[in-house]
Amino acid sequence: MERQLFDRVYEAVVNRETTYEGIYYTAVKTTKIVCRPTCRAKTPLAGNVTFYATLEEAVRAGYRPCKRCKPEENGPLRPDAVLAEQTDAIIEKRYREKLTLQLLADSLAISPYHLQRVYKQVRGYSPQEKTERVRLARAQKLLLESGDSIADIGGAVGYASPPHFTAWFCKRTGVSPTEYRNGHRGGATYDRK
Repeated sequence: MERQLFDRVYEAVVNRETTYEGIYYTAVKTTKIVCRPTCRAKTPLAGNVTFYATLEEAVRAGYRPCKRCKPEENGPLRPDAVLAEQTDAIIEKRYREKLTLQLLADSLAISPYHLQRVYKQVRGYSPQEKTERVRLARAQKLLLESGDSIADIGGAVGYASPPHFTAWFCKRTGVSPTEYRNGHRGGATYDRK
């Protein structure tokens, strides 16, 4: 690896940037451990580092995968992206419940602060916004594909109070659930997000 590229990759390791995640693996000569560039372990000195393009190359060279960042798990997905995927799976499964940040964090055995920060960094919006998007998509689908009452649809997406569901739906789309049902059948589309 040329010196200029080495310096750029090493700088990303020092700053724990995701730029080279899945592209290079950081092998530490003194410990014989190979890590992801974003590993939270103590940053090794530049003179003790070798970069490999694949984890397999590093293992063949005698390095073992780090137990902290687990580069052998989840392929090139970095741990933050895996956490966001796990959060999405919980939301998709449990969107009808009152999903608080604390409940999501407890389900993943992490702090609410860490979940909020990491999720927002990966997705660009909060877990709460993801829940809202899932609920809205489900409500729209039910409005168009079922003959269920507005109250039943509201309950199906986590709103026990029909007026609360209607107010929330209006805020998200700009129209009432009934207007959405009737207007969309006429070809209109709504979704403010």
